[in-house]
Amino acid sequence: MAETKMNVELMFHTQLSAEFKEKLRKASEQLAEAPDGKILALTAIRTCYSANKPSEIAIKEGAKYFGSAASDGDSGSDADRLIRQIVASKHTSTLEGITFTFAIEGVSRALLAQLTRHRAGFSFSVQSQRYVKMGSGNKSGGFDYVVPEKVASSTKDVATSQFSVDAEMGEILPATTYFERAMSAIQTAYDELRDAGIPAEDARAVLPQAAATNLVMTVNLRALLDFYAKRRRGNGAQAEISDLAEALRRAVTEVEPWTAQFFEGVSASV
Repeated sequence: MAETKMNVELMFHTQLSAEFKEKLRKASEQLAEAPDGKILALTAIRTCYSANKPSEIAIKEGAKYFGSAASDGDSGSDADRLIRQIVASKHTSTLEGITFTFAIEGVSRALLAQLTRHRAGFSFSVQSQRYVKMGSGNKSGGFDYVVPEKVASSTKDVATSQFSVDAEMGEILPATTYFERAMSAIQTAYDELRDAGIPAEDARAVLPQAAATNLVMTVNLRALLDFYAKRRRGNGAQAEISDLAEALRRAVTEVEPWTAQFFEGVSASV
Protein backbone atom coordinates (compact mmCIF):
# COMPACT_ATOMS: atom_id res chain seq x y z
CA MET A 1 0.00 0.00 0.00
CA ALA A 2 1.37 3.40 -0.95
CA GLU A 3 0.46 6.88 -2.11
CA THR A 4 0.42 7.05 -5.89
CA LYS A 5 0.42 9.72 -8.58
CA MET A 6 -1.55 10.04 -11.79
CA ASN A 7 0.01 8.92 -15.05
CA VAL A 8 -1.66 9.53 -18.42
CA GLU A 9 -0.33 8.11 -21.68
CA LEU A 10 -1.83 8.38 -25.15
CA MET A 11 -1.69 4.87 -26.60
CA PHE A 12 -3.63 5.15 -29.87
CA HIS A 13 -5.26 7.84 -31.96
CA THR A 14 -7.03 8.16 -35.29
CA GLN A 15 -4.74 7.69 -38.26
CA LEU A 16 -5.38 7.53 -41.98
CA SER A 17 -4.94 4.18 -43.66
CA ALA A 18 -1.71 3.65 -45.60
CA GLU A 19 -3.70 3.27 -48.80
CA PHE A 20 -5.55 6.54 -48.34
CA LYS A 21 -2.36 8.31 -47.28
CA GLU A 22 -0.75 7.22 -50.54
CA LYS A 23 -3.67 8.63 -52.51
CA LEU A 24 -3.15 11.96 -50.76
CA ARG A 25 0.56 11.84 -51.51
CA LYS A 26 -0.10 11.33 -55.20
CA ALA A 27 -2.46 14.29 -55.19
CA SER A 28 -0.23 16.60 -53.14
CA GLU A 29 2.70 16.24 -50.77
CA GLN A 30 1.17 19.04 -48.70
CA LEU A 31 -1.97 16.98 -48.13
CA ALA A 32 0.04 13.91 -47.19
CA GLU A 33 1.83 15.94 -44.52
CA ALA A 34 -1.34 17.43 -43.05
CA PRO A 35 -2.41 16.12 -39.62
CA ASP A 36 -4.51 12.98 -40.01
CA GLY A 37 -7.21 14.29 -37.68
CA LYS A 38 -7.58 17.49 -39.66
CA ILE A 39 -7.92 15.55 -42.91
CA LEU A 40 -10.68 13.49 -41.29
CA ALA A 41 -12.40 16.59 -39.91
CA LEU A 42 -12.34 18.26 -43.33
CA THR A 43 -13.71 15.12 -44.96
CA ALA A 44 -16.54 14.74 -42.44
CA ILE A 45 -17.48 18.43 -42.61
CA ARG A 46 -17.42 18.69 -46.38
CA THR A 47 -19.30 15.40 -46.81
CA CYS A 48 -22.32 17.21 -45.38
CA TYR A 49 -22.13 20.01 -47.96
CA SER A 50 -20.23 18.68 -50.98
CA ALA A 51 -21.39 16.79 -54.08
CA ASN A 52 -18.05 14.94 -54.02
CA LYS A 53 -17.76 11.49 -52.48
CA PRO A 54 -16.11 11.24 -49.03
CA SER A 55 -13.20 9.26 -50.48
CA GLU A 56 -12.56 12.11 -52.95
CA ILE A 57 -13.10 15.21 -50.82
CA ALA A 58 -9.57 15.63 -49.42
CA ILE A 59 -8.04 14.84 -52.82
CA LYS A 60 -10.30 17.16 -54.83
CA GLU A 61 -10.86 19.93 -52.29
CA GLY A 62 -7.82 19.66 -50.03
CA ALA A 63 -5.63 22.00 -52.02
CA LYS A 64 -8.25 24.73 -51.73
CA TYR A 65 -8.57 24.46 -47.98
CA PHE A 66 -5.01 23.58 -46.97
CA GLY A 67 -3.31 25.70 -49.60
CA SER A 68 -4.76 29.09 -48.70
CA ALA A 69 -4.71 31.26 -45.60
CA ALA A 70 -7.77 31.37 -43.36
CA SER A 71 -10.33 33.64 -44.98
CA ASP A 72 -11.63 34.74 -41.57
CA GLY A 73 -8.38 36.56 -40.87
CA ASP A 74 -7.53 34.21 -38.03
CA SER A 75 -4.58 31.82 -37.88
CA GLY A 76 -3.89 28.77 -40.00
CA SER A 77 -5.26 27.65 -43.32
CA ASP A 78 -8.78 27.82 -44.67
CA ALA A 79 -9.21 24.27 -43.37
CA ASP A 80 -8.71 25.72 -39.87
CA ARG A 81 -11.22 28.43 -40.64
CA LEU A 82 -13.77 25.83 -41.77
CA ILE A 83 -13.31 23.76 -38.61
CA ARG A 84 -13.61 26.88 -36.42
CA GLN A 85 -16.82 27.80 -38.23
CA ILE A 86 -18.26 24.33 -37.69
CA VAL A 87 -17.35 24.29 -34.00
CA ALA A 88 -18.85 27.76 -33.52
CA SER A 89 -22.06 26.60 -35.18
CA LYS A 90 -22.08 23.50 -32.89
CA HIS A 91 -22.09 21.08 -35.82
CA THR A 92 -19.51 19.11 -33.88
CA SER A 93 -20.76 15.64 -34.76
CA THR A 94 -18.20 16.01 -37.57
CA LEU A 95 -15.42 15.68 -34.95
CA GLU A 96 -16.65 12.41 -33.50
CA GLY A 97 -14.61 10.25 -35.88
CA ILE A 98 -11.37 11.56 -34.36
CA THR A 99 -10.65 9.33 -31.38
CA PHE A 100 -7.95 8.93 -28.74
CA THR A 101 -7.22 6.01 -26.41
CA PHE A 102 -5.41 6.64 -23.14
CA ALA A 103 -3.86 4.57 -20.40
CA ILE A 104 -4.89 6.35 -17.19
CA GLU A 105 -3.12 5.11 -14.09
CA GLY A 106 -3.08 5.95 -10.41
CA VAL A 107 -6.35 7.88 -10.18
CA SER A 108 -8.85 7.66 -7.35
CA ARG A 109 -12.17 5.88 -7.41
CA ALA A 110 -13.67 9.30 -6.61
CA LEU A 111 -12.29 10.58 -9.91
CA LEU A 112 -13.60 7.48 -11.70
CA ALA A 113 -17.11 8.19 -10.43
CA GLN A 114 -16.88 11.74 -11.82
CA LEU A 115 -15.32 10.61 -15.08
CA THR A 116 -17.99 8.04 -15.90
CA ARG A 117 -20.65 10.74 -15.73
CA HIS A 118 -19.30 11.72 -19.14
CA ARG A 119 -20.82 8.79 -21.04
CA ALA A 120 -21.58 9.93 -24.57
CA GLY A 121 -18.46 9.53 -26.68
CA PHE A 122 -16.46 7.75 -23.97
CA SER A 123 -15.67 4.09 -23.36
CA PHE A 124 -13.93 2.66 -20.30
CA SER A 125 -12.18 -0.57 -19.30
CA VAL A 126 -11.46 -0.34 -15.57
CA GLN A 127 -9.30 -2.39 -13.21
CA SER A 128 -11.65 -4.55 -11.14
CA GLN A 129 -11.54 -4.61 -7.35
CA ARG A 130 -13.47 -7.85 -7.59
CA TYR A 131 -10.82 -9.76 -9.52
CA VAL A 132 -7.67 -7.84 -8.56
CA LYS A 133 -7.19 -8.67 -4.89
CA MET A 134 -6.02 -5.73 -2.77
CA GLY A 135 -4.64 -7.58 0.25
CA SER A 136 -1.24 -6.77 1.70
CA GLY A 137 -0.07 -10.28 0.84
CA ASN A 138 -1.45 -10.25 -2.70
CA LYS A 139 0.44 -9.41 -5.87
CA SER A 140 -0.90 -5.86 -5.63
CA GLY A 141 0.78 -5.41 -2.24
CA GLY A 142 -2.38 -3.75 -0.99
CA PHE A 143 -4.38 -0.88 -2.41
CA ASP A 144 -2.59 2.30 -3.45
CA TYR A 145 -4.31 5.58 -2.73
CA VAL A 146 -4.50 9.16 -3.94
CA VAL A 147 -4.11 12.01 -1.44
CA PRO A 148 -6.51 14.86 -2.33
CA GLU A 149 -4.84 18.17 -3.12
CA LYS A 150 -6.54 19.97 -0.21
CA VAL A 151 -5.27 17.34 2.23
CA ALA A 152 -1.73 17.34 0.82
CA SER A 153 -1.47 21.13 0.79
CA SER A 154 -3.29 21.85 4.05
CA THR A 155 -1.70 24.66 6.08
CA LYS A 156 -4.54 24.94 8.56
CA ASP A 157 -3.64 25.70 12.17
CA VAL A 158 -4.57 22.23 13.33
CA ALA A 159 -4.07 23.20 16.98
CA THR A 160 -7.52 24.81 16.93
CA SER A 161 -9.26 21.80 15.38
CA GLN A 162 -10.67 18.95 17.44
CA PHE A 163 -10.03 16.36 14.75
CA SER A 164 -6.34 17.24 14.62
CA VAL A 165 -5.46 16.53 18.25
CA ASP A 166 -4.09 13.04 18.69
CA ALA A 167 -5.82 11.84 21.85
CA GLU A 168 -3.31 9.09 22.57
CA MET A 169 -0.08 10.96 21.85
CA GLY A 170 -1.27 14.38 22.98
CA GLU A 171 0.28 16.06 19.95
CA ILE A 172 -0.79 18.06 16.93
CA LEU A 173 -0.30 16.35 13.59
CA PRO A 174 -0.75 17.43 9.95
CA ALA A 175 -3.85 16.41 7.99
CA THR A 176 -1.78 14.06 5.85
CA THR A 177 -0.89 11.98 8.88
CA TYR A 178 -4.54 11.43 9.76
CA PHE A 179 -5.30 10.60 6.16
CA GLU A 180 -2.51 8.04 5.99
CA ARG A 181 -3.63 6.50 9.27
CA ALA A 182 -7.12 6.09 7.84
CA MET A 183 -5.73 4.36 4.76
CA SER A 184 -3.66 2.01 6.93
CA ALA A 185 -6.68 1.15 9.10
CA ILE A 186 -8.75 0.38 6.02
CA GLN A 187 -6.01 -1.86 4.65
CA THR A 188 -5.97 -3.75 7.95
CA ALA A 189 -9.76 -4.14 7.84
CA TYR A 190 -9.62 -5.44 4.28
CA ASP A 191 -6.86 -7.91 5.15
CA GLU A 192 -8.75 -9.17 8.19
CA LEU A 193 -11.92 -9.69 6.17
CA ARG A 194 -9.98 -11.67 3.59
CA ASP A 195 -8.28 -13.71 6.33
CA ALA A 196 -11.78 -14.49 7.66
CA GLY A 197 -12.68 -16.01 4.30
CA ILE A 198 -14.63 -13.08 2.90
CA PRO A 199 -14.26 -13.00 -0.91
CA ALA A 200 -12.57 -10.00 -2.52
CA GLU A 201 -15.81 -8.93 -4.16
CA ASP A 202 -17.30 -8.35 -0.69
CA ALA A 203 -14.20 -7.24 1.19
CA ARG A 204 -13.76 -4.42 -1.34
CA ALA A 205 -16.79 -2.72 0.24
CA VAL A 206 -14.49 -1.21 2.87
CA LEU A 207 -12.07 0.30 0.34
CA PRO A 208 -12.18 4.11 0.20
CA GLN A 209 -12.87 6.50 -2.64
CA ALA A 210 -9.20 7.42 -2.40
CA ALA A 211 -8.25 3.88 -3.52
CA ALA A 212 -6.30 4.09 -6.77
CA THR A 213 -7.37 2.43 -9.98
CA ASN A 214 -6.22 2.08 -13.59
CA LEU A 215 -8.24 2.25 -16.78
CA VAL A 216 -8.13 2.40 -20.55
CA MET A 217 -10.31 5.19 -21.92
CA THR A 218 -11.28 5.93 -25.50
CA VAL A 219 -12.92 9.25 -26.30
CA ASN A 220 -13.76 11.17 -29.46
CA LEU A 221 -12.69 14.76 -29.94
CA ARG A 222 -16.16 16.24 -29.60
CA ALA A 223 -16.72 14.52 -26.26
CA LEU A 224 -13.24 15.42 -25.04
CA LEU A 225 -13.73 19.11 -25.78
CA ASP A 226 -17.00 19.03 -23.87
CA PHE A 227 -15.29 17.23 -20.97
CA TYR A 228 -12.48 19.78 -20.92
CA ALA A 229 -14.91 22.70 -20.93
CA LYS A 230 -16.60 21.32 -17.83
CA ARG A 231 -13.59 19.95 -15.92
CA ARG A 232 -10.73 22.34 -16.62
CA ARG A 233 -9.22 24.33 -13.76
CA GLY A 234 -11.06 27.48 -12.82
CA ASN A 235 -14.43 25.97 -13.69
CA GLY A 236 -15.33 24.57 -10.27
CA ALA A 237 -14.05 21.02 -10.81
CA GLN A 238 -12.09 19.06 -8.18
CA ALA A 239 -8.32 19.33 -8.56
CA GLU A 240 -7.64 15.70 -9.48
CA ILE A 241 -10.04 15.60 -12.42
CA SER A 242 -8.85 19.04 -13.54
CA ASP A 243 -5.31 17.65 -13.61
CA LEU A 244 -6.60 14.79 -15.74
CA ALA A 245 -8.30 17.23 -18.11
CA GLU A 246 -5.01 19.09 -18.57
CA ALA A 247 -3.06 15.87 -19.12
CA LEU A 248 -5.52 14.77 -21.80
CA ARG A 249 -5.35 18.17 -23.49
CA ARG A 250 -1.55 18.09 -23.58
CA ALA A 251 -1.48 14.60 -25.06
CA VAL A 252 -4.01 15.40 -27.77
CA THR A 253 -2.51 18.73 -28.82
CA GLU A 254 0.91 17.10 -29.12
CA VAL A 255 -0.27 14.72 -31.85
CA GLU A 256 -2.94 17.01 -33.33
CA PRO A 257 -1.62 20.55 -32.72
CA TRP A 258 -4.48 22.18 -34.63
CA THR A 259 -6.87 21.21 -31.81
CA ALA A 260 -5.16 23.54 -29.32
CA GLN A 261 -7.31 26.52 -30.33
CA PHE A 262 -10.46 24.64 -29.36
CA PHE A 263 -9.20 23.68 -25.93
CA GLU A 264 -8.13 27.28 -25.34
CA GLY A 265 -11.51 28.87 -25.82
CA VAL A 266 -13.95 27.54 -28.36
CA SER A 267 -14.46 24.39 -26.24
CA ALA A 268 -16.76 26.34 -23.96
CA SER A 269 -19.27 26.62 -26.80
CA VAL A 270 -19.25 22.94 -27.79
